[in-house]
Amino acid sequence: MATFNAGAIVYAKDIHPLARFYAAVADMEVMHEVDDHIVLESETCELVIVAIPAAIASRIVIATPPEKREATAFKLVFAVPSLADARETAKLNGGGIHPPAKEWTFQGLRVCDGFDPEGNVIQLRELPAAAADADPED
Repeated sequence: MATFNAGAIVYAKDIHPLARFYAAVADMEVMHEVDDHIVLESETCELVIVAIPAAIASRIVIATPPEKREATAFKLVFAVPSLADARETAKLNGGGIHPPAKEWTFQGLRVCDGFDPEGNVIQLRELPAAAADADPED
């Protein structure tokens, strides 16, 4: 039984690169994988990546780097221990996080937007050092 508090579903042309990206950048674990979807979880969040039907997916072109899909009503937000580390991890996994000059402070946290391998815009919030270093078993 899942123990997450919130979740989201992302539809993808190719579920595998997206799953690798979110597993690496958002420190999520693959909990379930079948042909048409992959379920990722962290302690507090579940992300389900669902394959867009082949007939529709064949008409979608993902550029390299992907064109950002900024005209949407939703933006996924993840907490990370380090924006600098997440920036490198995102790049290695087909996405990107804006440079440090585009970071800002929101609710006392360092924040930066970026994008996943299919161009979905995301936001990362750097956890305070004490929270990032805390042992979840404490």
